[in-house]
Amino acid sequence: MKNQRFDIKTVIQVLKPANEVFEAIVDPEGLTRYFISESTGRMEPGKELIWRFPEFDMDVPVRIDKVEQDKFISFYWDADGKEYPVEISLTPNGPEATVVRITEKGGDNDDAGIKWLKENTEGWANFLACLKAYLEYGINLRKGAFDFKPEK
Repeated sequence: MKNQRFDIKTVIQVLKPANEVFEAIVDPEGLTRYFISESTGRMEPGKELIWRFPEFDMDVPVRIDKVEQDKFISFYWDADGKEYPVEISLTPNGPEATVVRITEKGGDNDDAGIKWLKENTEGWANFLACLKAYLEYGINLRKGAFDFKPEK
């Protein structure tokens, strides 16, 4: 049997125009209000950034691939020495709503791949919920959410 690979696909509608959703994702100041604790820069093609998360004591290398204003962002991030591609697409749904789709590719069909699939599916669902809460209500759902140091 051929070794299958896993892809993660998540989607949510945010009740804000695509330009606001886009800026909240590519701007490091926006990202730190709902997703990460630090970033070394704005998401722009060819840039290599470091992200830090409030619940992990580690640097996460992020290599930005493509950015299409208000429509699309792709990047690769390093987890356990392996790069995983992530694509974020923004589709307007009327003037005041945007459908946000995230795809992350690359998990192998083995124990490590299943663990990756579980953790990153949970992570991207959390990202989307936090993005929505931040943009629609000004709430940072991550603040304090992981202070209890969850088990890995």
